[in-house]
Amino acid sequence: MISRVLVPVDDSEMADRAVRYALEAHPDAEIVVLHVVGEPSAMMGKAVGLALEDDIQQAAEEHASTVHQRARDIAERYDGEVTTAVAWGDPAKEIVNRAADFDTVIIGSHGGTLAERLFVGNVAQKVFRRSPVPVTVVR
Repeated sequence: MISRVLVPVDDSEMADRAVRYALEAHPDAEIVVLHVVGEPSAMMGKAVGLALEDDIQQAAEEHASTVHQRARDIAERYDGEVTTAVAWGDPAKEIVNRAADFDTVIIGSHGGTLAERLFVGNVAQKVFRRSPVPVTVVR
């Protein structure tokens, strides 16, 4: 039985679909919605801005607040609840590092812009290959 589900999210429609799927497939499970703010690089302007903040964790939480609110709104429509979490670093690594604490990971098939997918790589694919627990990729 699945009792803990990790749902990594960004601000994409695929992430919203992953949240909806988790709520539908596992209505009695604890669902944790994780937003990872990426490492600074030339391709990731928001993350570079975070690196310049005095309190990176607070800035990351503020950045994640909109994404988390979308997940809470979806959960409310399903009469469910989600717990939110935020991390800072390489998204695939952070998700895989946390996955062992869950029974499964449910992730959207892709997110972000085409340029981000080409330069940063496909997070879902990396998580699928490296996760210590089963992964469901939602399209």
